[in-house]
Amino acid sequence: MSDPIHLELTDRQRELLLRGLRYVRSSRMLEIRDVPDTIADDRKTELNEIRRLVELLDPKSTAAPVA
Repeated sequence: MSDPIHLELTDRQRELLLRGLRYVRSSRMLEIRDVPDTIADDRKTELNEIRRLVELLDPKSTAAPVA
């Protein structure tokens, strides 16, 4: 994994990032594909990465699991 980057974000910037991550997550979850299991595994990995990013940006999100 790469080195972590520490950013100082305003509340507005953080909210914009969270909104974008939610959009990307929804897009990936709703994407319809007839593909092999390896791509399904990649999709699952991406969704887990998005979930971790959301948890980093919004500590409240760990209290409510994301479907």
